Amino acid sequence: MPKPRRTALWLTVAALATTMLPPAAASTAAETKPVLFVGNNWEGTADVVAPTADLTKSGRINLIPDKDQRLAEIYADPIRLGYFLGIRASVGEGHDQYVDDLYTTPDGNSVVVSRPSFADVVSVSLSTGQVGWRFPVSGYRADHMAVSPDGERVAVSASTSNTVHVLDIRTGQQLGSYTTGDKPHENTFTNGGRYLWTSSIGEVNTALDEPWLDWTKGDRKLTIVDTTTFQKVKEIDMRPRLDAAGRKDLSDSVRPVAFTPDESKLYFQVSFFNGLIEYDVATDKITRIKTLPKNPATTEDRTKWVNDSRHHGLSMSPDGQKLCVAGTMDDYATIVDRATLQEGPLVTAAKPYWATVTGDGSACVISESGSDRVTSISFSTGQKIASVLVGDHPQRVRLGKVPTNWTGTSS
Repeated sequence: MPKPRRTALWLTVAALATTMLPPAAASTAAETKPVLFVGNNWEGTADVVAPTADLTKSGRINLIPDKDQRLAEIYADPIRLGYFLGIRASVGEGHDQYVDDLYTTPDGNSVVVSRPSFADVVSVSLSTGQVGWRFPVSGYRADHMAVSPDGERVAVSASTSNTVHVLDIRTGQQLGSYTTGDKPHENTFTNGGRYLWTSSIGEVNTALDEPWLDWTKGDRKLTIVDTTTFQKVKEIDMRPRLDAAGRKDLSDSVRPVAFTPDESKLYFQVSFFNGLIEYDVATDKITRIKTLPKNPATTEDRTKWVNDSRHHGLSMSPDGQKLCVAGTMDDYATIVDRATLQEGPLVTAAKPYWATVTGDGSACVISESGSDRVTSISFSTGQKIASVLVGDHPQRVRLGKVPTNWTGTSS
């Protein structure tokens, strides 16, 4: 991984010291293989596929083995039940949300998953299929996560309490927490894990979706904290920055993001917008805004767009030259040249909800939540390579690792 360069004075840090893996860790690494985990949100499972563009399936794991116990607790608590049913009726589109985000532990023995409807994070053993540890988040819903570059810490957004918890990924012990704007969402570690950026998306489940009602959506901002102290380094409100860029019409609700390899520029999507925005970290300014094509078949009734999304899913090739964009409500994905912001072919996809990168960096992988598939797209050609069926409503797709002889568990 390239060393991050300096961005702004308030983010300048000394280079982190490197350490050698002990023999035991090296031995463990040799017994694992890289994979992609596909979280099937409405089903409560994860499909495991090859980390290459062919996406060959190798197994599946049940991520809600304790479902009966969790449901018994929820139905015994009227307040928790109210939130549980509210999640089903709103953000869940009539379904319970069992899997949001997921990462494997450094040894590849467990997968750690955030479960929105159960308001928790759990570690599930890849060998037994049973829960190893459980961390109930504050409030009533767990959301997006991020794993530190060394794989040892996982950050999870607790969306109803405006809190991010940072946990030891092996034990589930809380290492620290901090408050954010309304409804924390995406989390991103930077500077070798020294800083953590959290975007708060505000209220995305109301029908007050016209541009002039954007102010009703809540306090939305990027919160940046020092992960050694969990103190806030900076808060960024994109509203005045968007206004200065001549786009008062755009929402300031930051959705998926992607940093350049040197972390000098941040690309992000916002609610209701079919496109992406480029933000220069050092100058603290929006430098370019790219509008992508609309699908003529997509309704212009913004209240019909899922959770205020129009486009939701963004990743970058390892060399920083290409962006992969999931055009969620427009039913396509496309590769965008970062130098020119020119889009490539529009690859038809059924409500693509996330975008990530294969292990070798050659292709983008999108989750097609509308057709229960994951699909790979070449960064070099912009063309579809492969597509495979997975479980019900795939969303987050993350790189991880499993034991070399692992074939899945149905426990």
